[in-house]
Amino acid sequence: MQENRIRDLREDRDLKQKEVAEYLKIHQTTYSDYELGKLNVPVAVLHKLADYYGVSVDYLIGRTNIKEPYPKK
Repeated sequence: MQENRIRDLREDRDLKQKEVAEYLKIHQTTYSDYELGKLNVPVAVLHKLADYYGVSVDYLIGRTNIKEPYPKK
């Protein structure tokens, strides 16, 4: 489920995998493997993606359908 959400968020913003991979400072093929579910997304990358898209990590991993991030401490 996680891979669908990160792909959908990227596509909703008309971004290319390469653009998101550059933001994350990883290769495009690695990011593609995250979207395809071939690789588990590291927690640090989930945090960056959540900040980038303005959603919670729980939303990215499918624990909730609420996109809004939690308030920062």
